[in-house]
Amino acid sequence: MERYPPIAEHGLIGDLQTAALVSSEGVVNWFAAPRFDSPSVFAALLDHERGGYFRLGVDGGHIARKQLYYPDSAVLVTRFMSPDGVGEVVDLMPPLTGRTPSDRHTLVRIVRTVRGTVRFDLECRPRFDYGRAAHRLDVRPEAAAFRAPGATAYLQSTFPLERDGDDLYGSVTLNDGESAVAVFTFCGPDGAAPPPPDVDAVIEQLWDTTDFWQRWVRGSNYRGRWPGMVNRSAITLKLLTYRPTGAPVAAATMGLPEQVGGERNWDYRYTWIRDGSLSIRALLDLGFVEEATDFVHWLGARLGDSVGRDAEPLQIMYRIDGERLTTEEILGHLEGYRGSAPVRLGNAAADQLQLDIYGEALYGVSEGREIAPQAGYVGWKTLTRALDWLADWWDRPDEGIWETRGGRKDFTYSRVMCWVAFDRGLRLADAFRRPGNTEVWTKARDAIFEQVMERGWSDSAGAFVQHYGGGDVLDASLLLMPRVGFLAPRDPAWLSTLDAMEGTLVSDSLVYRYDPTASPDGLRGSEGTFSLCTFLYVDALARAGRLRNARYTFEKMFTYANPVGLFAEEVGPSGEQLGNFPQAFTHLSLITAACTLDDALDRERLAGGSTEPRGPLDR
Repeated sequence: MERYPPIAEHGLIGDLQTAALVSSEGVVNWFAAPRFDSPSVFAALLDHERGGYFRLGVDGGHIARKQLYYPDSAVLVTRFMSPDGVGEVVDLMPPLTGRTPSDRHTLVRIVRTVRGTVRFDLECRPRFDYGRAAHRLDVRPEAAAFRAPGATAYLQSTFPLERDGDDLYGSVTLNDGESAVAVFTFCGPDGAAPPPPDVDAVIEQLWDTTDFWQRWVRGSNYRGRWPGMVNRSAITLKLLTYRPTGAPVAAATMGLPEQVGGERNWDYRYTWIRDGSLSIRALLDLGFVEEATDFVHWLGARLGDSVGRDAEPLQIMYRIDGERLTTEEILGHLEGYRGSAPVRLGNAAADQLQLDIYGEALYGVSEGREIAPQAGYVGWKTLTRALDWLADWWDRPDEGIWETRGGRKDFTYSRVMCWVAFDRGLRLADAFRRPGNTEVWTKARDAIFEQVMERGWSDSAGAFVQHYGGGDVLDASLLLMPRVGFLAPRDPAWLSTLDAMEGTLVSDSLVYRYDPTASPDGLRGSEGTFSLCTFLYVDALARAGRLRNARYTFEKMFTYANPVGLFAEEVGPSGEQLGNFPQAFTHLSLITAACTLDDALDRERLAGGSTEPRGPLDR
């Protein structure tokens, strides 16, 4: 078993309240319960020795492995092909479709031989509370129980298991057509053991889970050119959304590095206002109105929580239940992925000032106008209070979208999104005939526009730049300028900015978010290209009419997905995936880029051909 497999060598399974990563060797290397942001049970990705894992796979030196999903589902198959036969491990978590948080979560693992004879080996070594809490093993005929402070987990199987201290191991040899089952159940300290597993009943659970996901995907109205990648991204967003509140987490994991051996290792298991708000448009584009509505309600509740507070209305991120984050701590006992320390629990960026979040919040609500009226009068008043606050405070430095730790600056993107907040607030007031301080909002909107045009533009760069007075540093976040309507997508100033980004931030179709050496962000080390930014680049190219280049970049980016269609936050210098995995923001930007590019290509076809500038392959 590889100590630290590549980040990309994992598939994601989940039950809509938490999730697990399973490697191509059949190892559960990450699982936190009972929620995404709960302490880990298996965290071998962060420390092979101390983190814990659950292995169920095939050993041997001449084995080929392959991972795949059942089509349009979150049922993961890890296939082992050896000279003696072909075996499969099928992993799933039965979905919890209700709105009530549960302390009981189940990892179902089915092993079967589809050809020849295959021996499967099992090791179950949980390490509770990020490896900080000891457990004791209690083995009984109906189940083996791992008991830790505040939690119990049961392992049951249809083949014999033996203890190894306070852990378990076992093996089973299956012939062609035979199956066996291992079920891991996490629950509270007083939770009872489930009934012993029955192979036929578990197989039925497999098909029920498959049917759930395939029915959900059939609700999509996407009919474009890339259904496989779009559907996989939609399923990934659904897997990363906490069903009881409708809040999406930024990623399933914490601590995975943006540079192996570096310090850019963050905890992404929380809900960012920015990411969630921009997901509204992606979900509505696909026809998933319920999921979009859920997040609008969650967002409205966060604005409502601020009533009566003197501080700013929104924190940049929250726990999935809406509670505010308060601390970030270092888990010094964990060595980190391939020695990438420190491993951080919590996120200190929660206390940063990032003014752009008000623009994304209002943009999301405005894009979902068909669901916005559900906010009602009280919801509208919370929006107006936020805009009134912003009217007094927009013109000040902040930490910006990238959560830099090198001090506050006048970031151009933050100003653009403040403009969006006032612009969309005015649109909503007009569309729904709602009262508000529209004269104040209009004055603020227009002042921001003038300021960005005068101070955010660099004549020497021929582009809008990262922050005022910052020289010629470019920033890929500004790729959203045409999408949000700050500039027309073919405005000469914008096309010049797009050209400048292509020459500075784009490397063989992959896009860096900015250059840390030119604009120090307070952190050591470097980083890879940002997959989110590559998809934003596709969207901007398509809007600018550069369709050959847009399609080339989009489809080339697919080749950097992992074998089951998932993306981490970044792509490293050698094409490896880096950062937390999978990242929701990347997958939602894939969806929006696909919809934008499909629409542009359809319009071109109806117009009878292309008049766009030549793309990179034509030069």
